[in-house]
Parts: sequence; C-alpha cells; structure tokens
Amino acid sequence: MKKIITTCLILMTVSFSASAQDADALVKKIKTKLEQVNNYIAEGKMKTDVAFIKAPIGKVKIYYQKPNKLKLVKDKGISILPKGGVSINASSVIGLTNYTAIDAGEQLLNGTKVKVIKLLPLDEASDIVITTLYIDEVQLLIKKSATTTKENGSFEMEMYYGNYANLGLPDKMVFSFNVKDYKMPKGVTLDFDDDMKPEEKQKLKKKKGRVEFIYSSYIINKGIDPAIFKS
Repeated sequence: MKKIITTCLILMTVSFSASAQDADALVKKIKTKLEQVNNYIAEGKMKTDVAFIKAPIGKVKIYYQKPNKLKLVKDKGISILPKGGVSINASSVIGLTNYTAIDAGEQLLNGTKVKVIKLLPLDEASDIVITTLYIDEVQLLIKKSATTTKENGSFEMEMYYGNYANLGLPDKMVFSFNVKDYKMPKGVTLDFDDDMKPEEKQKLKKKKGRVEFIYSSYIINKGIDPAIFKS
C-alpha cells in the first residue's frame, strides 16, 4: 500500500511539473510574438465610464517603446489609467521575468476556448500579487487578463483583435477596475452630485470603472523620438 501511495505521489509530481512546463512554454511563445514590436504609435478613441467622473469621448494617441516606455496623449478630458500607465499595453501584461506559471485549465470566453494560466511573481518586491491570463492557443493571443496588486487593487483587460493580430496588437481594449480600491491619478476629482447622500456615494464607489480604447491605426517599428517620453 505504501509503495502504491509513493508511486501515485511521484506520478502527480511529474504531471504537475509537465503541466507547469507547458504553461511556461505557452507564455514564452506569447512573449516572442509580442517582442516583434519594438515601438508603435497608435491612434484612436478613448471612452471613460466611471459613475462619478464626467469624461467625454476623446481622441487619443499612444506612444510605446520596448520594453516599458508608454505615453498617452488625450485631446480633452481626463485619463483614468493603471498606476504608471504601462498596464494598458499588451506586452506589459506578461512583463514579469521572475515568475511561476501554473496551468489552470480551459474555459470558454466569448465563445472561444482559452487556456487559463496564472502567473505568480517570485520577487517579493513586485507590486503584482497574481496575474491570470486567458490565452487563445491557436492564434497565440491574450484575450483577457486579470491582475491583483498590492497597492492599486485589481483590474482586468479584455483585448479584441483584427488587423494587427499577427503582432498581438488589439483593435480594441477594455480596461476595468474596482473603483473603491483604485488610487486616482493626481488632478482627478470625484464629481458627485451635491445632494447625494454618503451611502449613495459609497454605493457608486463599489461599482466597476471602465476605460475603452478603440484603435483606428498603428505605426509600427518606425521609431519614436525619445523626447516624446520626457515631456
């Protein structure tokens, strides 16, 4: 009996190790695909949907330089973005270099079968606690990511692809976050109605905020003036 239990434990260990290797290999394939993009300039529209913030739809231009430089220029209104802004870029979703990848099975996402992989940072100083990726294995595309951080709550990104799927760049990206846990950027004020009761304000804070990017064009690997990121 003891021998059977030992054998089962060995088989389980081998199976888990193989599964972890497969998950890590898939993440590396995604990284390799995204690394084709050294820089880009994306243009499109940005829509902010937060219950207590008035922000009109505006044109937006995003500058990205590998590995982690990103700047967003919006023609009007305010921007509600993750801390540092970099998380709205697809490659930053798997920007961790020291992590453990865990295969969490498969599920359907918007009618597409996706592989679910959890990334656990091994660096104790990392602000990220865990990131869950929902990956289309056939096209090697991240369809969705969910990230929990120590300092800035939790947020999700959903990516929709079209013309630039071969480079892993989305035509549309939706960023959503838990308002009550989110640290608002400097200069952003909460625009509650003056006659709103405290409990009503708290109720609004429990709702999810949402920022939607719809890209109309990309200029890819044509170089970007370094001064763009200094201003």
